[in-house]
Amino acid sequence: MAGRPRRSVLYMPGSNARALEKAKTIPADALIFDLEDAVAPDDKVMAREQVCAAAAAGGYGGREVVIRVNALETPWGAADIMAACKAAPDAILIPKVIHSGDIISAAKLLQSVHAPKKVRLWAMMETPMAILNARTIAARAVYDDNRLDCLVMGTNDLIKESRARALHDRFAVVPWLAMTLAAARAYRLDIIDGVYNDFRDVEGFRDECEKGRILGMDGKTLIHPTQVAPCNEIFSPSEEEVEWSRKVIDAFGRPENEKKGVIVVEGHMVERLHFSMAQRVVEIADQIRELEASLG
Repeated sequence: MAGRPRRSVLYMPGSNARALEKAKTIPADALIFDLEDAVAPDDKVMAREQVCAAAAAGGYGGREVVIRVNALETPWGAADIMAACKAAPDAILIPKVIHSGDIISAAKLLQSVHAPKKVRLWAMMETPMAILNARTIAARAVYDDNRLDCLVMGTNDLIKESRARALHDRFAVVPWLAMTLAAARAYRLDIIDGVYNDFRDVEGFRDECEKGRILGMDGKTLIHPTQVAPCNEIFSPSEEEVEWSRKVIDAFGRPENEKKGVIVVEGHMVERLHFSMAQRVVEIADQIRELEASLG
């Protein structure tokens, strides 16, 4: 399962021109220019023009640029998608996804305006219905015309709609994360964890990142630039992981092991599945180095 680094995914308010410019200096793997929750109704059109101009102008280095549009059923949704297609970001993030038809509708809009193939779709998983339909939503990725690449957890909205309590151990949230993660992995999608609201609580944030990585998340959505560095650290493969992965790759690459399903590496039984895992670890580590080099 190849991919690209999506360790830190930072929300930037689309109505704030200074924030969009500052984003060029923040070492996040991906930037979400937000036209939805972060923008007041009276500012929606202005924010759309500003965000699309920034995305089209570029200057964000190797960072992935994503535009979160308003929901299709709102007065701004369809126009947001049309404008975003012209700006050609790396992806368009669709909010309030509740069933697979939402992905199909968005993809058809992209097709109707002949959006560049590089423009992919991300889906916000932020309602109870989205969690129940996670499998069928993720399954749209089977068809490349749907352009679905990534699921993004909207844990604040999930907590609100479920009436759960927002405790630091995320007791209520973990089952939703796990269900959606299983659906994402079944259809070879990346999945990004929800935000941590108290950006001043460094230890609490680090703990939630660690637990998200243990669960299998590819990265975390962020609300403040100070969260980027610890998030990148925690979601990066460690030097030990990369070194071990290279040893596994080298071992399976030897002529005598090419057709074997199980081999021994430094006294450890290693299966062919570990070879695939090792390849992804090394590929992500290499891409992280390239990304960081491109950011200076």
